[in-house]
Amino acid sequence: MSKETPCVAVCMIDPKTRLCFGCGRTLPEIACWHAMESTERLAVMALLRARMAAAGLAPIAGSSKRA
Repeated sequence: MSKETPCVAVCMIDPKTRLCFGCGRTLPEIACWHAMESTERLAVMALLRARMAAAGLAPIAGSSKRA
């Protein structure tokens, strides 16, 4: 996987928050990820930890922040 992806290969969307349990991205973000510019991807990645915490979702054990 690219260094510019938060994907941890746990691709399940939480029906309540509509965030991926593994990375915290939304379906639209996941769908257009490869079309995004590097700066856009890095900007989204910078928000994911706080986004998941605000939604009450714990990061997947063993996942690491990639940048």
